Amino acid sequence: MRYGFVIDQRSCIGCHACTVACKSEHDVPLGSFRTWVKYVEKGEFPNTRRHFLVERCNHCDNAPCVAICPTMALYQRPDGIVDFDKSRCIGCKSCMQACPYDALYIDDDTHTAAKCNFCAHRIDQGLQPACVLVCPEEAIIFGDLDDPSTRIAQLVGRESVAVRRPEQGTEPKLFYLGADATALMPEALPQPLGAMWNEPPAAPSAAQTGENWLAHAEKAQVAYNVRHPRPWGWRVSAYLLTKSLAAGLFLVVAGLFTAGVKAAAPLALPAVAAAVVFLGLTALLLVVDLKRPDRFLYIVFKPQWRSWLTRGTYVLIGYGGLLVLWGLVDLVAPAPPLAFTWLVALFAIMTAIYTAFLFGQAEGRDLWQEPLLPASLLTQAVIAGSVTLGAGAALTGQPAALVTALAAIAVVALLAHAGLIALALSMPHSTANAAWGRRELTRGAVAGRFWGVGVALGVIAPLALLTLPLITPAAAFAVIMPLAGLAALAGLAGYEDAFVRAGQAAPLS
Repeated sequence: MRYGFVIDQRSCIGCHACTVACKSEHDVPLGSFRTWVKYVEKGEFPNTRRHFLVERCNHCDNAPCVAICPTMALYQRPDGIVDFDKSRCIGCKSCMQACPYDALYIDDDTHTAAKCNFCAHRIDQGLQPACVLVCPEEAIIFGDLDDPSTRIAQLVGRESVAVRRPEQGTEPKLFYLGADATALMPEALPQPLGAMWNEPPAAPSAAQTGENWLAHAEKAQVAYNVRHPRPWGWRVSAYLLTKSLAAGLFLVVAGLFTAGVKAAAPLALPAVAAAVVFLGLTALLLVVDLKRPDRFLYIVFKPQWRSWLTRGTYVLIGYGGLLVLWGLVDLVAPAPPLAFTWLVALFAIMTAIYTAFLFGQAEGRDLWQEPLLPASLLTQAVIAGSVTLGAGAALTGQPAALVTALAAIAVVALLAHAGLIALALSMPHSTANAAWGRRELTRGAVAGRFWGVGVALGVIAPLALLTLPLITPAAAFAVIMPLAGLAALAGLAGYEDAFVRAGQAAPLS
């Protein structure tokens, strides 16, 4: 048995009865929606037409929200319905990033995620979903897709039905009959700035223009839709920076120890202590960003192991414990065994890069699906660790050879970072969602932060500063290294913030 929906947009009159019935049935808070109707207007006066599109959870067979949820608050029933258990939800908002259909929201009353659950409580009693019951045109057809005798199975089998974002491979079970092609593609149309009828449509931004801008040809615009805020903000950007520092500080120390640089010994304990502090800040930012921080331990005691949020949490815990142990060994022994150092370094690498796999599970944000992202995050960690240690070594009067070595590591990492940025920008994107995100990054609202802070301040400025002591060793180390370090860290912060925000720019509904 696999329950699904067919929305017959040929019959839909856009009356919002389904929206109202859903809000009433589930006590959906004001401003939030489990099902909603989008209006798209096409043509030029007087030859215009309004198209409707009913949107909601697609109850995917391969549901990305279920895979990314760290506590099994979202789950798939044997009948195919994707349901949720609000008592397990920690409010991490990762499911909102994973859903390509914008179906999830945070309930303002419970501070947990919610969405259409197919009126599972009614289905279990043999009743119809509330939206099906009230639709005056019988435009919403539900039933078992696996039963060939049902109307929905027959419609899907014989009619030309469409689904949204089939390239995501989610196998959605919400099918559309007669839906307008541009209405199914939110990236193709400008998004309204205000309410219907009382404000003109928004002019296309720089991020909206490009090869996927279909509205120019079809004279189409979104006249009405619901707003869905970007779930992740500055805390996630800051967490990426603190995590880079926590991982990079030890990675650079491990690299120096492996290379036999004995002058690095005085930096080891301060570096480990600083890494522990930044790891603590990372955990704090993650907990504070939860809508239910009181439940943060659920991710440990009620884990869902497919989620990279769960895996990342255990990586952070393991790395923190190994860091403390390494520091204790270094206190009582001349130097910890190299094999142990490599083990801790392995956890540092995992700490640096696991977010790339978490972003990979965020299937609603195609910009984040970069194959180069693990290498980029590891490079950023090395930058953060080397410039911080270099600044500390210069300010505390460590040998010039050590500061020069740290500057050389930073230069190589910065060049690699610049190369990865250039390579990522030159790679073609296969979806309109990803192309929108890239345009937002390079020409849109966050372009100044990306180019001015992330590239100019974060790459060009520290490279220019760090090449001076490499050319003229011991010249002005105490000034140059701290300045280069501040510029590089500020640049990393700006780059990550721009990347996180640009990935969420493309509309999903």
